[in-house]
Amino acid sequence: MTSQAESKLLCETGAGTPMGEFMRQYWLPAGLSSELEADGDPMRLMLLGEKLIAFRDSSGRIGIMDHRCPHRCASFFFGRNEEDGIRCVYHGWKFDVDGNCVDMANVPPHQDFKAKVKAKSYKATERNGLIWVYMGDQTDIPELPDIEANLQPEAEVDFRFVQRRCNWLQALEGDLDTSHLSFLHFGSVGKDALNEESTQRHLLANRAPEFIVQDTDYGTMGAAFRPADEDNTYWRFAHYIFPVWAFSPNWPMDVNILARAWVPMDDEHTMFMEIIRKNVRSAYKAKDGKQLAGAMVMDRLRPNSTDWFGRWRLSDDTENDYGIDRGVQKTGSYTGIDGIHLQDQATTESMGPISDKTWEHLSPTDTLITATRKRIINAVNAYKKDGALPPKSRLAKTVHGVRSGSFTAPKHVTWLDAYEQQMATGAKNKAQAAG
Repeated sequence: MTSQAESKLLCETGAGTPMGEFMRQYWLPAGLSSELEADGDPMRLMLLGEKLIAFRDSSGRIGIMDHRCPHRCASFFFGRNEEDGIRCVYHGWKFDVDGNCVDMANVPPHQDFKAKVKAKSYKATERNGLIWVYMGDQTDIPELPDIEANLQPEAEVDFRFVQRRCNWLQALEGDLDTSHLSFLHFGSVGKDALNEESTQRHLLANRAPEFIVQDTDYGTMGAAFRPADEDNTYWRFAHYIFPVWAFSPNWPMDVNILARAWVPMDDEHTMFMEIIRKNVRSAYKAKDGKQLAGAMVMDRLRPNSTDWFGRWRLSDDTENDYGIDRGVQKTGSYTGIDGIHLQDQATTESMGPISDKTWEHLSPTDTLITATRKRIINAVNAYKKDGALPPKSRLAKTVHGVRSGSFTAPKHVTWLDAYEQQMATGAKNKAQAAG
């Protein structure tokens, strides 16, 4: 059981907290490149409990800084984004993307001291459609992690952003709890509903898998396994990557170029960001070609607003019980809630903004969750004690070639050998296609 003290350590991410300081040692995804236009409107951005603004300057560079002007603390959200900087409308002080004060418009030139004033800013960069920010020591900035999905050209991937009103960890753990797919999403689907060629049918034939887990340089790795037939095993591999990434086994491994980040906005709001190869995410279909009940994969979103929690909100939420239809629940969808992500949202938000982990009775099918909590707790405590991060965890190449997904393999092949063989086959096929 996770204690109250351990839960506090895991869930609190503000500045000065052990988990918050640990997270600040890694690059975090912050938004889509398309959200910011050169000389366009500044955007409110809440990350790790900090109120920030993001903007793109005249030269296309991204600026992310504390929303307060260091002069009188007026918000830069109301600022003028012009001529390679953000200008506070209160007194005209202007700052570049690195936080340097470049103009003190209301101060006589002989009294100017702009060289001594700096806005609190964070290094930001972009890669293939995603904005990244580093909120740690600005003199010790690592390379961006080589996450496969973000190495794909922007035109070849889809993005999904959805805000969740709960703590980051309970949101992320839904991706590590891979056995729930057979119930929350497919509970009303009969075991013979899917075509023989669909490996997903094993999820329905055996809804109680066994698990194997181990620690890795980048976090944790786990595999759920079930008998596929007399000679083969059906595997579903998932990964946790420091500090906020989960690679879930949504699709067969050969096509599952996917990464999902659960970025704390504050301790009770999380921004979910998914990058996935185009044409992979599609409706789950039964033998008759119809979509499985409740298995819609697209999200219905409200229009964005400009407040701190105004981005990427689902239309259905606690106010209408996520659109649950009790009649449909009895006759069709297991939940009566339409949409895979909405089903996840309803269950994780129903735990409360920060779930009371002392109430839990975790089972063997939660092994990857318990291992991941322990891995994070040990890593955060080590960092708190002497500033040591998990070996190799910040190296760009550490997660290169890591992939989640499902596949079948002969029974006699061990779990790690099965994984390595699948990855090797995928790399060979990719090289042949490119050559």
